[in-house]
Amino acid sequence: MPTILVTNDDGVYSSGIRAIRQSVDGLGNVTVAAPSMQKSGVGRSVSVFEPLRLSEIKLETFDAYAVAGTPADSVILAIFVILDRLPDLCVSGFNIGENISTDTVTTSGTIGAALESASYGIPTIAASIQVTDQG
Repeated sequence: MPTILVTNDDGVYSSGIRAIRQSVDGLGNVTVAAPSMQKSGVGRSVSVFEPLRLSEIKLETFDAYAVAGTPADSVILAIFVILDRLPDLCVSGFNIGENISTDTVTTSGTIGAALESASYGIPTIAASIQVTDQG
């Protein structure tokens, strides 16, 4: 069964990550690893001078990993610490807000996580959507 990594930049508790997790449920072994808090606008940056912390948490009906770091840090920890092999697919999102301009594409943590994953040769999808209600 394929291994699927789910991440984002809005944080592990965001509605977008629950929606992505639900959309890939049943397609493989799904692992969720995302920042423990909102990290929009950090692009593909990684934590250099701050310690990374990784916590396994329970979210509604599934387990996830909360990373005290950036979205790219979440991908790196998933690849080298959490998973026992490279994922077959990485899905980054749903970002709450569109990434449609050169400014948002280059600074988006959602896209930064996707770029980090792709740099390891992992097929990757980044998804952003404008929402009016985050409930």
